[in-house]
Amino acid sequence: MAVRAVRGAVQLERDEAGHMDEQVSELLTAILERNALTADDLISIWFTATPDLHSDFPAAAARGLGIVDVPLICAQELDIEGAMPRVVRVLAHIESDKPRADVVHVYLGAAGALRKDIAQ
Repeated sequence: MAVRAVRGAVQLERDEAGHMDEQVSELLTAILERNALTADDLISIWFTATPDLHSDFPAAAARGLGIVDVPLICAQELDIEGAMPRVVRVLAHIESDKPRADVVHVYLGAAGALRKDIAQ
């Protein structure tokens, strides 16, 4: 079994805790489903949020999905002029037999513009 990394992101419409929870939950669910993963396949998840998001920790959405025994951490993205606002990014480390090229990275909505090279 190899260790792989799965990337993803979503742009929020507004900075509200309920909205963040909904959008990050949708992102995590899509990452798991599109890669045929369960919580047991997760090693750890890094979440980052742009500096304009203050309403909640993105990792709280993972706990709400039942991902309770996986190490999670949140950090703030660099404050780069002209960067897309209100974005939560995910970097999940997983155990998988898939070749690296078969890992599906998930960029929802407008966040697809961030990584056109790998967004599915």
